[in-house]
Amino acid sequence: MTRVKRGTTSLKRRKKMLGLTKGYRNARSTKEKQAHEAILHAGVHAFAHRRDKKNDFRRLWQVKMNAGLRALGLTYSKFTGELKKNKIELNRKMLADIAENHPDTFQRITEQVKLSKI
Repeated sequence: MTRVKRGTTSLKRRKKMLGLTKGYRNARSTKEKQAHEAILHAGVHAFAHRRDKKNDFRRLWQVKMNAGLRALGLTYSKFTGELKKNKIELNRKMLADIAENHPDTFQRITEQVKLSKI
C-alpha cells in the first residue's frame, strides 16, 4: 500500500484561523487555542457593535437636525412631533443630510411645519 500523508485539512484550518488573528497582540496571533478564543470574542463584539452603530448614527442625525433647527428657532422634539402630525415622512437620516448640506431646503421644510402649527 502507498503511504498517505495526512493533516492537510487540519493544517489548512489552523492556518486560516491564525490568518484571521493577524495583527492581534502576543499569543492571540500565534497560538492556536488563544487565537480561536480571540476569534470567538471578536465575533461577539462585532455582532453587538453592529447594533450599537445604528444607535450612534441615529444620535448623530438628531444632533445635526437640532443644530439646524436651533438656528431657525425650533427644537428637535417639537419639530419631530409636528412632522408626525403633518404626516411628512422624511426620516432622520434624510433630514440631517438636508440640514447639513442644503440649509435653504431645510428652512423651507421647517416653515412648512411652522405654518401648519398655526
